[in-house]
Amino acid sequence: MYNFLVHAHSGIRWILLLFLVLSIVFALVKWVGKKPFWEEHKKLAFFTFISTHTQLLLGLILYFISPKVIFSGAAMKDTVARFFLVEHISLMILAIILISVGYIKAKKQAPEKSAKTIAIFFILALVAILAGIPWPGGPYGSAWM
Repeated sequence: MYNFLVHAHSGIRWILLLFLVLSIVFALVKWVGKKPFWEEHKKLAFFTFISTHTQLLLGLILYFISPKVIFSGAAMKDTVARFFLVEHISLMILAIILISVGYIKAKKQAPEKSAKTIAIFFILALVAILAGIPWPGGPYGSAWM
């Protein structure tokens, strides 16, 4: 079960990043071009929102069953253990909050303003996600999948 969850969490990461980058690109094009953000673009932002929350659910399950997450004071002295115990989850929750707030706020706005909101909030979330992913080859590295 653990291996399935790890692979699912790793695989959905790529779907989330694809949706997030596409949402940002469409939002920037609409914002810079001063054009309304169409329903199709809002649907893409919605899929980004959904994949983010799917990642949250998988991540929370893994947080409590993963051997990488060590619940002890000694974990704070070990950079890898601290990354998975505190840094990874903190950055990802920040990103989820940014995506959620941006999506909900944009949904309530006029189409002319929603592109700017999506662009700003989703770019900030992307920065947090990229900083919090344990990239292969890095000090906290995991596999590409």
